[in-house]
Amino acid sequence: MGKKGDRGAKEKVAGVSLEEEGKNAAKRTDQHGEEEYQCTGILEQDFNELCSRAGLTKIPKVTVRLQSTLNLFPPEESDMLAEKEVPASLTQIQSKYAYFRPCIQTELEHDDPKSVREIFLQGWKIEEKMLGVFSKCLPALANLQAVHLWKVGLTDLSLLSLIAILPNCPTLKTLTLEGNPLAEGSFHRLIGEDSTLAHVSLRNNNIGDADAKLIGQALSTLKSSNKILVSLTLSFNHISDLGAGYIAEGLRLNRSLLCLSLAHNQIGDQGALKLAEVLGPFALTHTEVVERRRLLLEKESQERSRSPLRHADAKSSERPSSLVSNTTIDKLQAAKQSKSGSKKKEPSKKEEKGQAGAAGGGGGGGGPGFAPAKKEDAKQAKKMVSTPEQKVVRGKGAKSGAKEKRSLPPELEVMEPTEIVNPLLEQAEHRDGKVFLPGNRVLINLNLTWNQITEQGLKAFLAAMESQQQASKATAGVKWQMGLLRLSLGKNRFPAESKTFARLQELMLPRDPTYRQLSKAPDEELAAPS
Repeated sequence: MGKKGDRGAKEKVAGVSLEEEGKNAAKRTDQHGEEEYQCTGILEQDFNELCSRAGLTKIPKVTVRLQSTLNLFPPEESDMLAEKEVPASLTQIQSKYAYFRPCIQTELEHDDPKSVREIFLQGWKIEEKMLGVFSKCLPALANLQAVHLWKVGLTDLSLLSLIAILPNCPTLKTLTLEGNPLAEGSFHRLIGEDSTLAHVSLRNNNIGDADAKLIGQALSTLKSSNKILVSLTLSFNHISDLGAGYIAEGLRLNRSLLCLSLAHNQIGDQGALKLAEVLGPFALTHTEVVERRRLLLEKESQERSRSPLRHADAKSSERPSSLVSNTTIDKLQAAKQSKSGSKKKEPSKKEEKGQAGAAGGGGGGGGPGFAPAKKEDAKQAKKMVSTPEQKVVRGKGAKSGAKEKRSLPPELEVMEPTEIVNPLLEQAEHRDGKVFLPGNRVLINLNLTWNQITEQGLKAFLAAMESQQQASKATAGVKWQMGLLRLSLGKNRFPAESKTFARLQELMLPRDPTYRQLSKAPDEELAAPS
């Protein structure tokens, strides 16, 4: 009976394994009963095979993109054609129809056909079946970095299919979708919180204020923000002052976007005021203040749980255990709390005062209130990191009873440039009963050419740039918060002899890397950025 039972169990297990194998085999077959095609990484071969299996009769040709349209033929062939006296009109007609014939143009990293770096599709409609083909062949391209789509007839539904492909292409960081209006304006889905794209261009897509609102919310909200997107192009659309305000709302708490183009839109002074406001110190709303307090409490509790030694030291003092006084956040609140400190904390206070005097001359200065404190904290952090004893304390937690200054909070360590801290935890200034953040100083390139900005809008940007310049003097070592380096405002509705624009040029041109390159050529005329 035991042998029969074992045999039955073995047959049952074998039956299950065969059933699973059958299911896996079914998954490996397509709708025609053929084995699922395994992509080779050679786009032309994979694309043709997958299109045939999908039942597509007209298959676009995969070609290598020519760097210059002027050299269509090698010199030898050009001479031969000239000798045969081929009519120029015939050649032009052929090239014209060849240009608009559906094809997939590629750029290669090198001569290897598996090294496709960029893909260009223009002027032909991408159907759902074609997206299914792309979903299989694009992930097989190990070097794919960019996909450029121009007038390809995507709909809101097919855009979702395209977005589903993106996570399967880990090296794909650039997407251009231009000349492709969407009925429901689903463009914001390309730059959501889970997006893997670093560069997105959405030119000439009839994007209006309603679409701009969704894009602004995708950049950042109170609870989420895009931390990957580096550049966003929204030029040649229909964004007005209202839409510019929505984009500005998204810039309040976004700390990843470096380049933003809003050229060739309908933005006037009100939109310019909203954009300029987030570049300088701005007041937090009540909801943002509440969220900031919640984050501070959460951060403090995490610090206590991570550092039981500091927690024990805090309990031994007479004042309540609070790490806010040792952080770089809310320096003004910390000053109030430090007045009620015990005698045990007096040496550390004197040390802080000495470092403050060395850093900012007592924190006086003519810049904004938050800037001197930030400079003081940066120098203080560098001193603490450079002390060998403090490194030992942080790394191993040894010698706890030696000196009070050895138990230092990790917030005072030098922050890595790649780390993105929640903007609500940035150092704030308290004045007139409000909480002010220093503003978005991560954005370095803003293009607003060909809009409707007048002298009033220029004055708003001038005030923001002067504020950034004062703050940058106090935080010269913080490379990832430099502020705007290039502000393009040409072709707007202000006079060419505008003194405000001239003053803006004086501030911005020395910061513009492009201007510095041009200044090396003495024979070339230097022009203001437009």
